[in-house]
Amino acid sequence: MPDKLLFLTGHLAEARLNGTLAEIGLPEDTFEVRNVGIKVAALMTEKILKNRLEAPLVADRVILPGRVRMDLQSLGDHFGVPFELGPEELIDLPQFLGRGGKPPDLSQYDINIFAEIVEAPELPLDELIARALKHKSAGADVIDLGCRPDVPFPGLEDAVKALKAEGLKVSVDSGDWEELRRAAQAGADFVLSLDEDHLEVVAGTKCVPVLIPREHGDIDSLVRAIEKAEALGIPHLADPILDPIHFGFMKSLERYADLRRRCPDVEMLMGTGNLTELTEADSQGLTAMLVGICSELNIRNVLIVQVSPHTTRTVEEHDAARRLMFRAREDNALPKGYGGGLLSLHDLRPFPQTPDEIAKAAAAIRDANFRIEPSTQGLHIYNRFGHNVEADPFELFGKLGVEEDGSHAFYLGYELAKAEIARTLGKRYTQDRPLDWGVAADAPNEDMIHHAPEGATLRAARELAEQKREEARKEAAEKLEAAKKDGGAASKPPPKA
Repeated sequence: MPDKLLFLTGHLAEARLNGTLAEIGLPEDTFEVRNVGIKVAALMTEKILKNRLEAPLVADRVILPGRVRMDLQSLGDHFGVPFELGPEELIDLPQFLGRGGKPPDLSQYDINIFAEIVEAPELPLDELIARALKHKSAGADVIDLGCRPDVPFPGLEDAVKALKAEGLKVSVDSGDWEELRRAAQAGADFVLSLDEDHLEVVAGTKCVPVLIPREHGDIDSLVRAIEKAEALGIPHLADPILDPIHFGFMKSLERYADLRRRCPDVEMLMGTGNLTELTEADSQGLTAMLVGICSELNIRNVLIVQVSPHTTRTVEEHDAARRLMFRAREDNALPKGYGGGLLSLHDLRPFPQTPDEIAKAAAAIRDANFRIEPSTQGLHIYNRFGHNVEADPFELFGKLGVEEDGSHAFYLGYELAKAEIARTLGKRYTQDRPLDWGVAADAPNEDMIHHAPEGATLRAARELAEQKREEARKEAAEKLEAAKKDGGAASKPPPKA
């Protein structure tokens, strides 16, 4: 049986919420919309809900507007029903309810990320550990120590042991068989890479080798290495090696597919850096495509590297991509409609309201606070005194009446600049919130229980208003005092002649 959903809303959004739910086609007996008696739904509070909702609630889940800030656990305990935040915009509700009335579960994945530290031999140990822990927090499962040709790594054993002491899995990547032997004996979990002639490097250890062809592109030799490792009882991964575009990229993809056909059960690894690092394009799309290929071919390990400045978020991108592809594959669906943060420059639905809907909302406003919303028509800014729309934000300034209020003008300029960027790119804009860049940037920490405190410009405006009121009060008092003195002088008899 589907969950019975209770949607809580306010006066302004009630009609749109009902219309959106009707378009979705949810059976009428599976949901209820309840107006809690306030105008703006986002301003409902925990106290209001506890005072106005009567328990028990006939629902399995209560969906709140995404912009409310309150203690959901406290509400759930009070009413005995789980409370959760829905999307911030009604236009996103169909996606939110698209899979059994629940948002997609992106918590699962089955691809391990090997994050390489390419300059490992040259880093002080404390800096190496800090870098490794940062990769781990971004989603890496294995920290790969990249060795360099002709660069000695006397601290290799100490580095492996230090990272292991931090609870990390460690791999070592080198073309020097002796370095790989030292890594295996020091306790490394993996070494990259061995061919069919060098399996003795890991003899007597629990280290898992990543196997590669003896000659580049020689899949037959890679298959022989796999068979030899199996005969020796050595666990292993296999990597046919991905080549850059115009230097064998398509043929290298064919090698991965060929190896999967020839060895259906072998664990495989793909190094994605030859594409992400060596292609001057935003790497999120490349990463999604490569991880999608891994998902189809059941390649459950990826080696990533970050050297170029345009790939500074590559660990986060691979983490988001593996979660997206896992979920879509499990649902037997396209990797679309799940979110997950891989859309950074553009949004699927950049404008939550049409110009007509914005105009209708503007007409209902009865206070002086400015609201800013972009649309296909331009930048909208409105309050009770008017609704202005311009494609160029500079055309708006003279219509706002803030020439004498520097702090307010600064705030509006800042917000209009954000709104113009969002409109130009086709991104979602929300007033008083940072633009959402997905996994391309860290999201700011946000208090999900309390609304944000007033900002510096609002405080400055409030202080300026108080200052002006105080100055006006003093001026009035001075005038009154002067009037009293003048009146007293006028009431005295004239001097005698």
